[in-house]
This record gives sequence, C-alpha cells and structure tokens, in this order.
Amino acid sequence: MNGALLDLAKVTVTQFERRLDMQAGVLHRTVGIKMPDGTQLAITSQRLYSVAESQSAALSYQIRVVQGAAHLVLESGLDGDISNRDSNYDEKFWDEITRSANEEHISLQLKTKKTGFDVHTRVTQQLVHDGRSIAVSQVIDREKYVAQQYEFTLESGQEATLSKYAVILTSENHPVAEMSANAKALLQTVADIGFEQLLVQQAAGWAKIWKDSDIQIEGDVAAQQAIRFNIFQLYQTYNGEDDRLNIGPKGFTGEKYGGVTYWDTEAYCIPFYMATTKPEIARNLLIYRHKHLQKAIENAAKLGFKDGAALYPMVTINGEECHNEWEITFEEIHRNGAIAFAIYNYVRYTGDTSYLQEYGLEVLLGIARFWAQRVNWSEAKQQYVMLGVTGPNEYENNVNNNWYTNRIAAWCLQYTSEVIDQFASSNPDRVQYILQTTSFATAEKEKWQHIVANMYYPEDAERGVYLQQDGFLDKELIPVSQLPASERPLNQKWSWDRILRSCYIKQADVLQGLYFLEEQYDLDTIRRNYDSTNR
Repeated sequence: MNGALLDLAKVTVTQFERRLDMQAGVLHRTVGIKMPDGTQLAITSQRLYSVAESQSAALSYQIRVVQGAAHLVLESGLDGDISNRDSNYDEKFWDEITRSANEEHISLQLKTKKTGFDVHTRVTQQLVHDGRSIAVSQVIDREKYVAQQYEFTLESGQEATLSKYAVILTSENHPVAEMSANAKALLQTVADIGFEQLLVQQAAGWAKIWKDSDIQIEGDVAAQQAIRFNIFQLYQTYNGEDDRLNIGPKGFTGEKYGGVTYWDTEAYCIPFYMATTKPEIARNLLIYRHKHLQKAIENAAKLGFKDGAALYPMVTINGEECHNEWEITFEEIHRNGAIAFAIYNYVRYTGDTSYLQEYGLEVLLGIARFWAQRVNWSEAKQQYVMLGVTGPNEYENNVNNNWYTNRIAAWCLQYTSEVIDQFASSNPDRVQYILQTTSFATAEKEKWQHIVANMYYPEDAERGVYLQQDGFLDKELIPVSQLPASERPLNQKWSWDRILRSCYIKQADVLQGLYFLEEQYDLDTIRRNYDSTNR
C-alpha cells in the first residue's frame, strides 16, 4: 500500500478484534491500521465454511480508508506450499497435480503424499468499489501457488469489498477426471447465491444445530462460553453424513493433530452425538471402525498377535497406525477398550442391536482376541497381569498393571462373551456365520472367562482405593498444593524424566474406568477414589 507492505507486525495497529459468532457460524475480524506515512485504514472480514452448501466456503473482505489516500495492490490467492509447525521435520504433505489461473478463477489440485488423496480447490472472487467491479490487474502463477492481483486507489472515506468464494472437492467423493468440471459447476452455484444470502443460510443451518445441541449453564459465563465453543467445534468438524470420516482433534486444519482419528472419539464424542442428534450419526462413527477392522488386525499382526486379534491405531487416517512415538503406539493399548465400550454404550442408549449383528460383534471379537493374547499368567500372583503399558495418563510410560487398562480389558472379554450368548439364541444363523468366518472356537470363550475371573487389579486395601498401576504409592507423594507456582505447568518446567517419576496425573485413569463402569461400583467407592485423585 502506497509502496509499503501492509504487515501487521510492522505497522501501528490501532484496533484489533477477532470474534467467532458461534450462533451464526461466522468468524469476524476488525483491524485498525496506521501506516508509516500516516494513512489510516479499517479492515473488516467475515468468513464461513458453509453448512448449507457442503464443500464450499466464502469470505467477505472490506477495506476502508479512514484518513489519507491509499493506492493499493491487493493479492488474493491459493497457497498449496504450507507446512505446519507440528509437522514431522518440516515435511510438506502435498504434491501438485495441476493449477490454473486467469481473470475468472484460480484453482489448485494437490495430492497427499502418503494416502494419495486428490484435493481440488477452485476460487472465484470479485472486488467492488463504489458499486463497480474492479478488474484483475495481474495473474500470479507459480508452483503450488495461484493468485489474482488488483490495483486501485481509495480516497478518504471510500471503501472496497472483496468477495471470495471457494469450493474444495476430494477424490474420495469425486472421480479425479471429473473434479475440475464438478468444482466449476458447484462454484458457480455458490457464487450465484452471493455472500449475503450465504450468511442467511449459514445462520439458519446453525439454528437447527443449536436447537438440538445447546447446553445452557446458569451463573457461570465462562463455562457457558466454553461448552458452546466445544459444541461448535464438534459440529464444525463432523456432521455424521459419511461413515468414512471421523472427528479430528482440533479440527481438520488445526496444526497440532492434522485431522487424524484418536480414541477420544469413542470415549468422549460419541456420547455427545447420541444425546444431541439422530442415532445414525453415532452409528456412522462406529461403522467407521468396522471399515478399518482388517487394518486393525494387520496392525496387531505386525506386533506378533495372531488369529484375528485386532489393535486399533492410536492415530490414523486410513486405519494404519501413523503415530510416531513408540511408547504411545505400542503401549497405549487402552484405545481398544474405548472402542468396545462405545459399541456397548451406543447399543445401551439406542437399543440398536442390529449394529451388533451387522458390524459390532466382529469388532468385539478382534479386540477380545487381542486382550486375551496381551495378558499373561503370573505364577507369583496366581493372576493375569498386563505388563509394559501406558494408560490414558501419559505422565507415566511403560508401567505394569495399569488399573484402567486391566479393568477395561476384562470388561471387554465379558461383554463380548455376553453378546455371543445373546445372539446365539436370538439370531443363531448370523452369529454362527460370524463365528465360522472368524474361526472362533468355544475354548476361546472359556479362556476369556478365566481371565475375567482372575485378572489382577492394583489396590490399596488400607485406603480403599484402586492404584493407577503397580508401585504408584512408592512415588514421592507431594500434594499439588505444596508445588511452588514457579514449577508449574510441569510439562514446561520439569524434565520428562522427572514427570514420569512423579505422582502427578495428566489424565485420571482410575476415574476414567469408574466413569465408564459406574453401575458396577457403589457411591462410597467412587467417592473415595475421586477424593484421593484430587488431593
């Protein structure tokens, strides 16, 4: 602008506000700027990812001169050469397939390096000043980057508005040969609707979501905002239409997790969807795991498990394990239990036993076989133990007999046995087919029952509480209240070695198990364990 780059880090910012309108599903930003030559600008933007027109997004960008005059060169484009701060060794995940740029549109088609997904993004935009369109002055076209450039002048009090419409299509939903044509047609539809009408559609779409899913909290504004933010992010990330998709922590574009699937879906997210929308949404999340069953069996086989034992990945996009830390990949096996419990929880909540017959029993069999092979008999204890695991509490690695993992494993073996018995009488043909195709033998179920009856659980009988794992009470048990403020948060102040040897808990394993299986414990037991964890 006026020969200088408008960089917020180098100009005077007189006002800055970024506001997420969760009710209407629109992100607003307002910036006041004073340039080195004294020119003052006000820039406002509104952006949305449409819930009404799937696969599309829109942006309105308004520039107003508050004082002085501005000769502007505005460049708006698509950049496919982005690397996340949290990516592996600055690796970039895209290969360019095609790109196109002219006065009418810009487009990029990229392919993911590992999974081979094609993504085609096409954009059209219009810059308007004083009721007239400003023509594109230059097209930028280089590897993985396309843009349109506008050059224009605004006097004091004048403003210009850029409307930008984008569609994003993937080869998961469109034949590669047809992606360009399909994107062109959809983009025309979105652009014809116009930004103002897209705002109306967006508000109406989110009104329907909030009608069913809003949770109201009285007397705590911060808690109210927090719960609504979480609800917004869940529905922004997953709408349940496609059983090939799942819920990415921090969304699909957050730099920390890259949209991959974790066990958090089954442990924490499925109950929310069950309670706030039609049951098909949660069902699709469980069908997603059935679609990846063979990959889970392959993952287990790589670790030496056999006969159809299944270990679902800690982190995945396509069913393969893609986590890069061995102590989590190989030890944090409790994720299998969360998936099994989600099946039970879904059937309990909805009464949809057809899911068990069509999909769920096969998943449960694979998981149960994994648990039966993962435990071993301890001659010293005369019980089954599970060695070398990491529970949900990642402040402890490679521990023996994590209470939660042992408990959820035994529960899973018991539940799978009950499902087999249930359908042996109600639908014998279907259950017999599944058992035959999975080479299931009666001796397996007998072994499971022996494990259930003889599983070891670490416990402090004197205090009447379950221990997170063997040796937990051997740690230096310093209450959090005695930790100097200068040493918190621990993950920023302490070495990882010190954290792993400490008594401090990142995620409360025992409480997780009591939460899942609370009907099996009396109130006093739950209270004692809760109080001991929160001292």
